[in-house]
Amino acid sequence: MAAGKYNFIIEQGATTDFAVNYTDSNNNPVNLTGYNARMQLRPTKESTIIYITLSSSLNSCYTGLNLSGSGGPIANQPPSSGSLGVFISAASSSALDFNKAFYDLEIVSGSGDCAIVTRLLEGTVTLSKEVTKGAY
Repeated sequence: MAAGKYNFIIEQGATTDFAVNYTDSNNNPVNLTGYNARMQLRPTKESTIIYITLSSSLNSCYTGLNLSGSGGPIANQPPSSGSLGVFISAASSSALDFNKAFYDLEIVSGSGDCAIVTRLLEGTVTLSKEVTKGAY
């Protein structure tokens, strides 16, 4: 299965929070139990520069990829729902400084050379620059 195409906007200084619903060919949710997820934003697909890395190991502000759906700290979907939350905290988005980036979103089952990697999405991200800045 080829990765789906999805372009989105990150508003600098604001929280980004949306869900990707992974379903099979019969539109049934894919159980994400035992999977990890990863996503990187780069200036070009070939670049070694990484603007941000998101993974299923959420940071202290919940920035990352939540296998329990969207909602950051209050996500409550079971992994069997197939809902994968993409969450970037306001503090994390404030640190971003680019105009356009490329990304792909992958889920991984297993590890090492035998890991099974599935690319769910790919596309571009536009950063909408904030005007109002300040401490949180």
